[in-house]
Amino acid sequence: MVVITKKKGETKDSLFRKFSRVFIDEDIVTTLKKKQFYKKPSLVRKEEEKERRKNRFGRKTKIYRKYG
Repeated sequence: MVVITKKKGETKDSLFRKFSRVFIDEDIVTTLKKKQFYKKPSLVRKEEEKERRKNRFGRKTKIYRKYG
């Protein structure tokens, strides 16, 4: 839960910016999108494996470019 308290001298704009920053940092929107629909466990495993492969390949190319 995101709670922002107003301090003396703060404007509504600064409070809104602070709220938006905390809202994004806590990753609320992506969590809601993930939980909105049910995914079969097999599909979740496939997506995780795909993400791991993507990250593993990305790290190799970065290392190659760094030393190459």
